Amino acid sequence: MPGRTLCLDYGEKRIGVAVSDETGTIAQPLTVIFRKNRRHDLAALSELAARYRPERIVIGYPVRLDGTEGIQCEKVNRFVALLSAHLQVSIELWDESLTTREAEEILRRSGLKREKRKDSVDKIAASIILQNYLNALSSGRTA
Repeated sequence: MPGRTLCLDYGEKRIGVAVSDETGTIAQPLTVIFRKNRRHDLAALSELAARYRPERIVIGYPVRLDGTEGIQCEKVNRFVALLSAHLQVSIELWDESLTTREAEEILRRSGLKREKRKDSVDKIAASIILQNYLNALSSGRTA
């Protein structure tokens, strides 16, 4: 069994977090970390890693629709370097193309007011990224 996986949707202001079940088959939205500074962000992520003890952390990788890497990918790469120096957990990047848009649409259709959607979109996007990753893993595909 693959075990538990944490997934992060890394952003400038917020980090959406999702977690898989213990069998590594179902993703669920967990929380949103409102970014303040590196120490705060790493402490919050360390606390989640201690609580859920994931075998790996998957981080959404914002490649462009044409498959090229841009400035956002560089920011994620710097964050991954910082996180991997802080946590002793395997970190994998996973394409997050259009997941925020998909999360916004899901929340819009659910009838949530705009302000409530804004507070939830990042953790929903993280759960979409994670479910895509888990589905690929179970079907034998890799990044």
